[in-house]
Amino acid sequence: MNEHKAPISFENTQTAFAYKSSEQLKKAHFLFSSMGKPWLVNLGLKVTPYAIKWHLPFTKTVIRSTIFQQFVGGETLEETAKVADKLEEYNVQVILDYGVEGKEGEENFEHARDEFKKVIDYAATQANIPFMSVKVTGFARFALLEKLDTAMNAAEGTLMKRYLHAVELLPPAEKEEWHRVRSRMLHVCEEAAAKNIGVLIDAEETWIQDPVDALTILMMDTFNKTKAVVFNTLQLYRHDRLQFLKDSYDAAAERNFILGSKLVRGAYMEKERERAAAMNYPSPIQPDKEACDNDYNAAVKFCIDHINKISVIVASHNESSNLFTTQLLDENSLPHNHPHVHFSQLYGMSDHITFNLAKAGFSVSKYLPFGPIKDVIPYLMRRAEENSSVAGQTGRELALIKKEMDRRNV
Repeated sequence: MNEHKAPISFENTQTAFAYKSSEQLKKAHFLFSSMGKPWLVNLGLKVTPYAIKWHLPFTKTVIRSTIFQQFVGGETLEETAKVADKLEEYNVQVILDYGVEGKEGEENFEHARDEFKKVIDYAATQANIPFMSVKVTGFARFALLEKLDTAMNAAEGTLMKRYLHAVELLPPAEKEEWHRVRSRMLHVCEEAAAKNIGVLIDAEETWIQDPVDALTILMMDTFNKTKAVVFNTLQLYRHDRLQFLKDSYDAAAERNFILGSKLVRGAYMEKERERAAAMNYPSPIQPDKEACDNDYNAAVKFCIDHINKISVIVASHNESSNLFTTQLLDENSLPHNHPHVHFSQLYGMSDHITFNLAKAGFSVSKYLPFGPIKDVIPYLMRRAEENSSVAGQTGRELALIKKEMDRRNV
């Protein structure tokens, strides 16, 4: 161990909440208290989308001043810049996410591509925005991804062989449609490579993930020859993802590119289990939390063990996994700000992890979505659901906020 390196603790609330005023702390306390009531969250999940759709009075005002303000940077890049500037004061970087999802149609897909490129162009002007995030469902028809995934699952061989086979099976019109999807992704990655901004490809539901993985690996093979520009997102609550990481590394070694891997636990657990049960196939989800935690930490260790050829983003709200990563860096005498190791947490959550990592000299960011309120509602609904369903998450947030409020006597 390197004795001179500052020990890391996630208990320091003074560091964690230095960027928040006492008024902001009180609002956060109220919000997490509300999210700790499942009946209230369930009511909100049912009512909010309709309230937005029907333009009910005060809906946007209430959302903007509560859950939107907690978890989203702003409705525009200009608004979001203020949040990014505030984070920069504390050596916290930003992953920008244009948080629009679920809009279909070629016009919307082209618009999303252009917005992603605008985000890249803006990020390139800001020293503390090294990454931006992309959802393939932002510029590809869900049903087309599902069709490709089904065909890939019916085929044999490597991921890329199955992908090429599935594309060949598409009728001419859908082949052309898929070509446009690939072209959009290519344009985004080209822009990012030219501007030195990393592109994080979000994970999707298992029944559309295979073509997303194949497309992402194709982009890595093109753009990751000398540095990691494109990153795939691996959901380790899936029991097959640790092996997929190792297979991806083998592909990277064979094709001589740097593997970009963003490690998360996952975002669609309940939906995945329900679909597997309804359609009578084995659940893709780990049997229990312990198995998920073990695979996550094993994935982190695999990445650190192959750090010359893997650039990893530890995107976790789990204190143990973050601490484990810092220990691995120290044990391997790797610098805290190693260019191939980055940490990240969602904006509005786990400040005790983010800001204490930053203070100890680690490369860390907040995942910062932005977009019109009506467009980021799906994202906000997931945050509310997550905080009410993840055991202990809301309680931990509340306890830390309360500790800091007590320290400040507010």
